[in-house]
Amino acid sequence: MQEPIKIITVTQAKEKLADGQVVFIDVRDPDSYAAAHVPGAIQINNTNVDAFIASTDKSMTHIVYCYHGITSQGGAAFFQEKGFEDVYSMEGGFCAWED
Repeated sequence: MQEPIKIITVTQAKEKLADGQVVFIDVRDPDSYAAAHVPGAIQINNTNVDAFIASTDKSMTHIVYCYHGITSQGGAAFFQEKGFEDVYSMEGGFCAWED
């Protein structure tokens, strides 16, 4: 049985970013990512997801975010199913990050 999706607040996510031991996964569309994103975030879509999964360290902490924190929950579940050990969905998404 799959573990429940872990939710992380923006405050907690910013603390992890400051610590430097985290990978942010942006599942918004490429234009939104190009306009603004979490520093160092990787924009993932159907064209690059397989390469990302193959090349990333699944033991690292990964935080998935979208616009408002809904789609990212599905994204976090997907990465969890692919063997990612410590994956979160960011509550409130990028909109909350910018507030």
